[in-house]
Amino acid sequence: MIDWQLMLDKLPFFLGGGDGQAIFSSSDGLLLTLQLLGLALLFGLLLAIPMALMTVSNKRLLVWPVQVYSYLFRGTPLLVQLFIIYYGLAQFDWVRHSWAWNYLQEAYFCALLAFTLNTAAYTTEIIAGQIRQTHWGELEAAQALGMSKWLMMRRIVLPAALRRALPAYSNEIIMMLQSTAIAGLITLADLTGVARRIYSDSYVAFEPFLIAAAFYLLLTFVLVWIMKRAEKRWLAYLAPRKH
Repeated sequence: MIDWQLMLDKLPFFLGGGDGQAIFSSSDGLLLTLQLLGLALLFGLLLAIPMALMTVSNKRLLVWPVQVYSYLFRGTPLLVQLFIIYYGLAQFDWVRHSWAWNYLQEAYFCALLAFTLNTAAYTTEIIAGQIRQTHWGELEAAQALGMSKWLMMRRIVLPAALRRALPAYSNEIIMMLQSTAIAGLITLADLTGVARRIYSDSYVAFEPFLIAAAFYLLLTFVLVWIMKRAEKRWLAYLAPRKH
């Protein structure tokens, strides 16, 4: 039987509250998950846009580094990437004696770095694919107006590609949300991390993970609703016309 009273008692921990136990803080649980998700998506998108432009370039020196980066991060599990950054880099003396060690010794920074690099690789391919699918008529119209290559890319190609990428990017957002669940494996108390700590403290597994699952379902519903609204607004020009 589900212990509903226990679920009510433990719910504040997932919201960043609790009864003052030292293992939890006000930034744990839902807030930490949202922080990791939001910042990873933001920084990942900022990295992905220039890398997508490099990918569709005719210069191999620009294309190859992005292709190697994309292959590495899309071809290996995110969990492995997280462990390499958090545990693996510490094995090198030059890393521990560099300025980067001030950040790499922090679990939060390592998780954010791993999530950012991973989502940037997938987002790069999404945007690059939409850039390649730009209709030739739009390019000819821009050239007829005397636009340079970069002006055409900035005003015509890239804005249209970003709008068309919304359906695929919404899936990446949801996948990134689910991926943040592994942050608890490097001591962070995100939603899953809080559930793991409650389990280790009380030896009750079902209820805390059920609460975590409910939060992920709720967040997924909200994100899907937001992205559907965005698609409806910015992709309206692609909808079939009613006669």
